[in-house]
Parts: sequence; structure tokens; C-alpha cells
Amino acid sequence: MDELQSWQYIATALIFVWTGFVRSGLGFGGAALGLPLLLLVVDDALIWLPLIGVHLLFFSSITLSSRINHINWPYLKKALAIMIIPMLIGVFGLLTLPSQWVVVFVYLTTLFYALCYLFRFQISSHHAWVDFTLLISGAYAAGVSLIGAPLIVAVFTQHVARDQLRNTLFVLWFILVVIKLSVLLWADVDFWWLHHLWLLPCAAIGHVIGLKMHDHLMAGDAATFKQVIGGALVLICIVGLLR
Repeated sequence: MDELQSWQYIATALIFVWTGFVRSGLGFGGAALGLPLLLLVVDDALIWLPLIGVHLLFFSSITLSSRINHINWPYLKKALAIMIIPMLIGVFGLLTLPSQWVVVFVYLTTLFYALCYLFRFQISSHHAWVDFTLLISGAYAAGVSLIGAPLIVAVFTQHVARDQLRNTLFVLWFILVVIKLSVLLWADVDFWWLHHLWLLPCAAIGHVIGLKMHDHLMAGDAATFKQVIGGALVLICIVGLLR
């Protein structure tokens, strides 16, 4: 991270603006839609995940500071009880699996999301066993690479009111990321603290834009927005996998 070329620094800055926008604009997906791009800059998930995780904690805290009462605590506790163990299994997988395997996992999982967005296939659940499967799968993906949000959101949208959804998800992301970062700290993974000084402002720009666009996106343009993003992500994942 300390020896990047100029184009890599510029690309990283722009990608963190993008992740900040997606995270606050949609309420999820900053890592899922940003990590595949970052892996094109440096193909090592352990470099990017601590940076993404710290940013998520920082900005979710700001967003929740004035909205702590608009959270569905009962369902959040129920979902966490299901997700904790597969989440931890995923985190230890991140630490033990070969880096190239993790990169391929990220691109294949993101490619699945991208195709769903592109063809407007809505991941949804109407049965308890489907909820359970999606939460476990999403928790494992979040543990490995913080890209389990689309699977988890598919369940939460069925059980949490629309006006509580984003804030409830922010609390969930906060808890899951605290667990993940704690394990990474224990494993002595480099968090690249000095790079937060210039990456946090980049993410802040995207965060502010996303907050202003959130109501507009949720009003009905989200599907078209996701479809465009899906098409772009398909190309990104193909390039990443070919590399």
C-alpha cells in the first residue's frame, strides 16, 4: 500500500468516493460494489478490508447518532444469533485461505450479484428456511470479504419496515465489522492507519452525496441504478477473473 504508483492512488481515491456514495445512498453494498474495483488496483483482500471496515464503522456511527430509535432491535437480535458463527468461520477463512482463492471468491460472488442487478432478478425470501440459508450465506461472505450484504438485505426487507431498514442494517454492519476487525487485529493484520488520513475524506465526499441521493434512489430509481451498476460489474468481474 505504501508503494503504489500514481494511477493506483488516484484510482483508490475515486473508488472510496464511490463506496461512500453506495453505502449511504442504498444503505448497503459499499464493500460489495467497491472491493472488486479495489482488487483491480491491488489483488489482495487483506489490504483493503481493514480500510473498508474502519470506514464503515466511522460513517455508520455518524449516520446512526441521530437515528438510534429507528431500529428494529428484536429482528436484529434474532438475525445476529443465526449469523455470528458463519461470520466467524468466514473471517478465519480469510486469514487461512490463499489470497488468490479469496480474490476469486469475491469476483464470483460479485458476478452473481451483478447478473441479478442486470436482469432485475430480485433475491427474496418468503420461507423461514430460505431466510436461514440466506443469512448464513451472507454472514459467511461478510466474514470472508464483507460482500454478503445483498443476501442479508433480501431477508431484512421482508421483516423490517422500510423506514427502519437502512438504520437497522447500519447497526448490523457495525456489529459484524467490529467482530471482523477484532479478529484481524488479533491476527496482527496491517490496518494501514496513515492511509485513513486521505481516504476518509474521499469516502466522506461520497457519503454526503449518498445521503442527499438516498430518498431519490429509494423513491423508485434504485432498480435502474442497480441495473446500470450490474452491467458495469459484470465487465469488472470478467476482467478480474481473467487476470
